Parts: sequence; C-alpha cells; structure tokens
Amino acid sequence: MPYLESLRVFVRVVELGSITAGGRDLRLTPAVASNRIKELERRLDVRLFNRTTRKLTPTEVGHTLYDHARQVVQSLEDAEAAVSGFSAQPRGIVRVTAPLGVGKRIVAPLVPEFVDLYPDVSVRLRLSDRKVDLVEDGLDVAFFVGRPPDSNLKLRKIMDAPRVLCAAPAYLERRGTPRTPEDLRHHNCLLLRYPRSPEWFWTLKGPDGPLKLEVAGSYDSDDGDVLTDWALAGRGIVNKPRFDIEEHLASGALVELLSDTPPESSLLGCLYPHRRLQDAKVRLFIDYLLERCRERLASVA
Repeated sequence: MPYLESLRVFVRVVELGSITAGGRDLRLTPAVASNRIKELERRLDVRLFNRTTRKLTPTEVGHTLYDHARQVVQSLEDAEAAVSGFSAQPRGIVRVTAPLGVGKRIVAPLVPEFVDLYPDVSVRLRLSDRKVDLVEDGLDVAFFVGRPPDSNLKLRKIMDAPRVLCAAPAYLERRGTPRTPEDLRHHNCLLLRYPRSPEWFWTLKGPDGPLKLEVAGSYDSDDGDVLTDWALAGRGIVNKPRFDIEEHLASGALVELLSDTPPESSLLGCLYPHRRLQDAKVRLFIDYLLERCRERLASVA
C-alpha cells in the first residue's frame, strides 16, 4: 500500500506541477509528499523530476512512469468505485471544479450539506474561471457557465442562465448610457479573458437574429468577480449571468443596459467523464447538487 500511495502522490505532482500542490490535493504536507517522491525514486533507482528553483518537470523516465502509473491509479479508483456501488454508504473523494462566481455563491454552500448526508465522502472543490481538462486534471465533475464544449464528456443541464449588460450609475453619469448595441464600441467593456478565452466578442439578441460585436476596454481579467468589482467601482460595462449580480441590480449598485437587446443566454450545467457516473459517490453528488442548484436559482432566472 505505501508503494501505491507513493504512485498516487507522483501522479498528482506531475498533473499539478509541484510537490506542494500535489501534496495539498491529497491532504499531505509538502514534506510528506516530497518524502513519498524520494522513496519512489529510491525504490526504482531513477530520477523522476528535473528540479530548479522555479520549475519541476518530469524526466524522460518520469514521463514513462506517469503514463503507466496513471493507469494503475485510475484502475484502483475505478475498482474502489465499483465496490462502493454495493455499499449503502458511499465513501471516497469527489474532485470538483467550478467557475469562481458559481463556485463561491452556489456550489460551495451546498458541499457541507452533501457531506453531512454522506460523511464518508470528501469533496475537493477547486475554483477557477479558466478552462480545465477534466481527464488530464483527474477531476470528477466540472460546473460551467457558457456554451458546452465539443467533447466526449457527458453534460447535465441545470438551467438556462440569462445574461445582462450592466454598469454603475457613476460610470453612466461620466460616459453616458448606451442606447444601441453599436454604442458599446465606444465604451469601456470589462472582459473575461485568459489563454483560449472565448470572450473577444459579445453576442446580443437582435430583432433579426444574433448581433456579434467586437468590444474592447482598458483592462480585462481571468477572474469574473474582479470584473464585477470593477463594474461596481464605476470602471466600465460588464456582461454577467443575471444570477451572479442580481443583488447589485436589486440594490441599484448596477443598472441593467440595453434590455431590449440583451446578451445571449448561457447554459449553467456540469460536465463529467461517462465512466465517473458508475461511481456511486459521484452520481449522488451530481444528482444532489443539480437539484439544490435549481432550487436556489429558481427565483433569479
């Protein structure tokens, strides 16, 4: 078993790019994770990583070991999942990712409720507005807002998520209120951008079909909550799911714009590898979270 645990640590260190991150993901201190890697290197009599002060990269033999070790670890997890399906009490780890806003406001509050129901299940929630690779990152479930990517992943829809354009009253007093979609070209638009980000255009619902507008602004971010903060500070116009900024619209801190030609709606849902649903704890987690998410968002949509 110690050898298998060392392999598990090795796989996560390769996938997450550092001993600290790999250890943290497995609830191990950096010192313990480092010792597991050293034990593995001693056992195999090879060097698995090239180490510098800035970067940790697998050696050639490390890459080879990773390809096989990942299959071993996955097979073990699949076996555990299959056995847990016969148990009345699911157990193990569910690894979940979600966008920052959705994760903080919707998913995170529901996780303790789920764990209360199934105390032998641990949930590892990672929040990021960047795209992730479920298979490469060893994740079970990914919540998303937007358009589902073309992939072999399975999709469960939570709900349609209407979007709104909005800005703070202070910004509108200073820069004026856009009256037509074309006016957006002359405004500071706050954009969610990162490598391979789709947000280089805003698509609005026009009377004759979609209106695709190239928009720009003085700054952008890969964190959706930062965009909301900038909008609240009067820095520009933001394009957000309504549920994400409903409280600010209700308070008047943000004002909805161009309501006759709103942005195209997004889809709020979750993605998962098909085989993950064979795992009882993952299936229960998805069913529970989707039902509770719909309940929480029903009054906003």
